Amino acid sequence: MDEAPEKKLKVSPWIIIILGFAALILVGTVLLMLPVSSRTGKAVPFFDAAFTAVSAVCVTGLAVKDTATCWSGFGQGVLLTLIQTGGLGVVTVAASVTMLSGRKLSLFTRSTVQNAMSAPKLGEVVGLMRFVLKGTLAVELLGAAALMPTFVLKFGTKGIWFAVFHSVSAFCNAGFDIMGSETGAFSSLTAFSSSAAVTVPVMLLIIIGGVGFLSWDDICTHRFKVSKYCTQTKIVLSMTCILIALPAAWLFFVDMRDLPFAERLLASLFQAVTPRTAGFNTCDLTRLSGPSKAMTIVLMLIGGSPGSTAGGMKTTTFALLAANVISVFGKKDDAELFGRRIKPAAVRTAGALFVMYLTLFFTGAAAIGYIEGLPLEDCMFETASALGTVGLTLGLTPVLGLLSRAVLMLLMFIGRVGGMTFVYAFLPFNGRSNSKLPIENITVG
Repeated sequence: MDEAPEKKLKVSPWIIIILGFAALILVGTVLLMLPVSSRTGKAVPFFDAAFTAVSAVCVTGLAVKDTATCWSGFGQGVLLTLIQTGGLGVVTVAASVTMLSGRKLSLFTRSTVQNAMSAPKLGEVVGLMRFVLKGTLAVELLGAAALMPTFVLKFGTKGIWFAVFHSVSAFCNAGFDIMGSETGAFSSLTAFSSSAAVTVPVMLLIIIGGVGFLSWDDICTHRFKVSKYCTQTKIVLSMTCILIALPAAWLFFVDMRDLPFAERLLASLFQAVTPRTAGFNTCDLTRLSGPSKAMTIVLMLIGGSPGSTAGGMKTTTFALLAANVISVFGKKDDAELFGRRIKPAAVRTAGALFVMYLTLFFTGAAAIGYIEGLPLEDCMFETASALGTVGLTLGLTPVLGLLSRAVLMLLMFIGRVGGMTFVYAFLPFNGRSNSKLPIENITVG
């Protein structure tokens, strides 16, 4: 008898993505625990290092230790490497190194990168990776060049490092800052609230990183011929504009009324941009009105766009949900956007993501509120920030206990890797079946 052929171990691309992020977090934790990473020359406790590594790799920005006063130059370099790798995606960076070394990417590697980058076609993966690497380098260098004059003038030669660090952190939507040693611990960019030379470049970096590489590839291909943009690009650009303009107008007339006009305009725009999903702030978030905090929570949960450095449910998810609501009210069979019908499967996925994020958001907030005995609304702000990989905080994160920090770490990880990635990786499905069950009418509403 012939011997049975050996069974090859099949690992799904989704599991590879999860394991890649987990491995990078582990390496980052070990490096941050080294005495050389700390300003004091002493090893940072494991849980503090682990939380910081998760936050950096997941490009969130929540911190239990002030970045500037806790971490040495080496530690900040480790953080910046984790942010850059986490922002581009661990699988994407690993595949890029392979490609730059002259080796060809296997079909499985290309498939994994396709899933990690949300690329529409397998054959476009290599070209898209080249575009991403060149675009990232160019934008971050331009961002650093724009920030450098102000930072060098204020901080001297170390302003060069400040410019590079904040450019990468902003483009990757990470929200980590190293201003603590100059303007006070956990101060973020509050000292530059009236400086257009700092806030405008940072806002542009956040927006460019949050729009997504797929959209920028489409824009660079068709340039000013908007009619030729694919529907997803049109959705991303329109939703980005709406989700900046409307919150900025609200903040301008409600929360920033006491500021001079120019500073008022800058502060309003900045606080409308940063919740999706950068984590920098130029004003005291604890002084925002209740409705503004609620609006910020919504923006954090929506996040950026597919194939970007940002987290959250994504702008396309929110747009499909809105289009579905409009189609139901208009008694139409399909959701429509920009003269195109949207596939029902995409609308169902958007609905599933919405329910998943809402469940994780509320469950995490309730758990932290119960553990710490804190108001639910404050906990909701922190969990939305973690799940949306934003990094904005009302000051709770540094004072939370280990169990509550573990909840935030889990939410950050899920938010960066993607909720559907976990579903596809771990939930058992038997595949599609040709048979269909009988239809039953259910009364809704």
